[in-house]
Amino acid sequence: MRRLVIRPGAIGDTIVSLPALEYLCRGHSGVAAEIWAPARNLPLLKHIAPVRAFTEVQLDLLEIDPPAALIERLKSFDEVVSWYGAAREEFRAALAATGVHVRLLTAIPPQGAGCHAVEFYLQQVGAETEWQAESVPRIPSRHGGGARAEYIAIHPFSGSVRKNWPLELFQRVAEQLRVKTGLGVEWCAGDEEELHAARRFETLEQVAEWLSGAALYLGNDSGISHLAAACGARTVAIFRASDPRVWAPRGNGVRVLVRPEATDVVEACLRLLGAPGPEPD
Repeated sequence: MRRLVIRPGAIGDTIVSLPALEYLCRGHSGVAAEIWAPARNLPLLKHIAPVRAFTEVQLDLLEIDPPAALIERLKSFDEVVSWYGAAREEFRAALAATGVHVRLLTAIPPQGAGCHAVEFYLQQVGAETEWQAESVPRIPSRHGGGARAEYIAIHPFSGSVRKNWPLELFQRVAEQLRVKTGLGVEWCAGDEEELHAARRFETLEQVAEWLSGAALYLGNDSGISHLAAACGARTVAIFRASDPRVWAPRGNGVRVLVRPEATDVVEACLRLLGAPGPEPD
């Protein structure tokens, strides 16, 4: 059986759905799966199954003037599982017109879902209990929980200003950690985020390598915080707006703080640095 899995979404949304994607692609014998996703997210998925970018397959043209190559690709699959276009009637009709069996899923957990996003996505795809018991998103990394460099990684931004802890507090915490631990501090920012001397990466693969080598990661409720946890980094994530019961990063070495004071963050970081690191994959 050939199965196509279409997964749109931001970095964090994609990472919390990794266990569900693994179930769809590797949870049954005899299934040959492929994943289509935004180009920037492909490094998060390539360890699960072969991947293609939306731009490569021209998925956005399906409702307008679908290329023959796109239709041919879709027809080569026995089943399509898609979080893309589920709310658009035109997309559903265009996909159904290919004659391929389609399973359309809600892209974001609804208000009051009553469970963590990881469980929500696993339940959507009908994963068995044993899969739900191992519901920690993981991304293979160069360091894999082993020897780590002598730096603390900090990404003080997110996709929403409402989620951001004040930058001056991050800077205050960074200085205290530098003094108390003797570790260096490296900052990370996106192209449009203003932060002097911050490291800027071209791909998520490069970000993942940097995160996996850190002694500790500190950040907001963001996709990069989810990436840090999935790569096996000790992670302290600060929540201000979202519900951590639904969106907290997962992992043995993860601590989530809700609207903390600077002293709370310093204490959590020091305790995590003193704890054993996550086991290597």
